[in-house]
Amino acid sequence: MTAPVRVLTVAGSDSGGGAGIQADLKTMLALGVHGMSVLTAVTAQNSLGVQGAWELPVEAVRAQYRSVVDDIGVSAVKTGMLASAELVEAVAGLIAETDVPTVVDPVGVSKHGDPLLAASALESVRTLLLPAATVATPNLDEVAQLTGVRVESEGQLREAAAAVLAYGPQWVLIKGGHLPGEAVDLLTDGSEEHWLRAPRHDNRHTHGTGCTLASAVAAELAKGRSVPAAVAAAKEYVTGAIAAGFALGGGIGPVDHGWRWRT
Repeated sequence: MTAPVRVLTVAGSDSGGGAGIQADLKTMLALGVHGMSVLTAVTAQNSLGVQGAWELPVEAVRAQYRSVVDDIGVSAVKTGMLASAELVEAVAGLIAETDVPTVVDPVGVSKHGDPLLAASALESVRTLLLPAATVATPNLDEVAQLTGVRVESEGQLREAAAAVLAYGPQWVLIKGGHLPGEAVDLLTDGSEEHWLRAPRHDNRHTHGTGCTLASAVAAELAKGRSVPAAVAAAKEYVTGAIAAGFALGGGIGPVDHGWRWRT
């Protein structure tokens, strides 16, 4: 049998299974690609928040990456939680040596507001990681953290996109999910614009949304879709996952990565 296309996620572990590596691999399975992983950090995490986080040594991250890429090969790469400047620099270097589409989710804080990226790593994200991205997928908090631009209305999404594009990604997807009204995102490469809109679902169980969207984009790029087509398909998938999000534990539950199988 022919092997499916392969996508590699470089991210942290969410012990509660809603975000991070776990969400990435579930998304990839749901979208029909073979998911592989490079673990960058371990978190003690549940529906109430992050109780602890421990990053892995750079040599462990580099060894995992080379082990997968040199033998199995990859069709696309997605990055998530990288925790420290040293890990950001190492991963950016590895990505630069891998000629495949790369989706950078510049994870800064968790759904509960817990920090997942050291302040000292921000400059490395700006100067090394974002320039390696085919698509960068920051939410509005991450835009503010990286650029200082604070978006409070849909009309400011263009300003946010320009500020992120200035650091060198080919495309940026500014996620406007934190704004009131319908869920609107802006995808642009600086000249071409795509506005993606979806109804807002009255469901607080949205843990893992960002990881899931970025992984879905990577999966669709691995299949050979263009960036606009990949992002549109990923937006459709994550919208359904949000609508089907379910309660888990005493706090915010996850989106449902398998919603299409249960529809």
